[in-house]
Amino acid sequence: MPKSKRLLALMMTVNRKRKFTVKELAQEFEVSSRTILRDLQELSELGVPLYSEVGPHGGYQVLNERILPPIAFSEEEAIALFFACHALRHYVNLPFKTEASSALSKFYNYMSGDVRDRIDQMKNRVDIITPSRHSESPYLSILLEGAIDQKVLLIDYESREGISSREIQPIGIYASNGLWYCPAYCFLRGDIRVFRCDRMHSAVTSSASKPMDLRHVHLGNRESLIKAEEEEVILYVELSKEGVQKCESELWTVSKLHIRNDGTGWLDGNIVKSDFPFFAKFILGLGNEATVKSPPELVDAMKEMITEIMAKYE
Repeated sequence: MPKSKRLLALMMTVNRKRKFTVKELAQEFEVSSRTILRDLQELSELGVPLYSEVGPHGGYQVLNERILPPIAFSEEEAIALFFACHALRHYVNLPFKTEASSALSKFYNYMSGDVRDRIDQMKNRVDIITPSRHSESPYLSILLEGAIDQKVLLIDYESREGISSREIQPIGIYASNGLWYCPAYCFLRGDIRVFRCDRMHSAVTSSASKPMDLRHVHLGNRESLIKAEEEEVILYVELSKEGVQKCESELWTVSKLHIRNDGTGWLDGNIVKSDFPFFAKFILGLGNEATVKSPPELVDAMKEMITEIMAKYE
């Protein structure tokens, strides 16, 4: 096997193994131990985080911060990945902000000059705009780690009633309109709730409650698992083409939005009465592009909002 192919195969092997010895690798690649030692030295110089342990149970081990083997990208693939990462700059907080910045810098600097020139020309020609938010969400990493590792977290959360402490088990995190949200099982309410990440004043691992097995719950199916604590009513709203387009930009409409062949559509699904203020404000924002057919109580809530607004300007 040529040396270049052996080094690449060796990089993939040591990334896959937690611990290994020179003898094991020499047998696997059918080369001498001296050759493997030279190869490991070259991998180390290339940035593979290796360290050795002496003694009867010693050997080599890769640090937790593993690096991926080289991957060949086409020019268009490289540009697409660059701008996918570049678009994240609009978010004040990311669960991997430092790593994303570092990866973007490496990606850009290792490209050929002509590809970098093309990217520089495209920077002011293409963008994915996200509303600018001044609120901070500093606990995204611990929330994401909690979701992946099935951990219970103790958070100080600010709601309309004030700041309270509660235990949650995160399901995941997602961004919408520049804000971060965390669906999580709330041990206080005994059900799945959605928390605004910028309203969390602290988040630490908790051992007071035993974690639940939520491996089957994810961002795609969480809505179907939420139990309604109050009576539900049916929401039905007719939408024009423009109304459909505006609703498509809202994450919560995914399960309720239906689109006809002509581009018009409707919102249809169950809602609880405590959410009327939210829906009334949203539908009023659609103006003449939406018409509420049910429930009549939502129409009343919208009329009340309109009356309050008109009273401001009398």
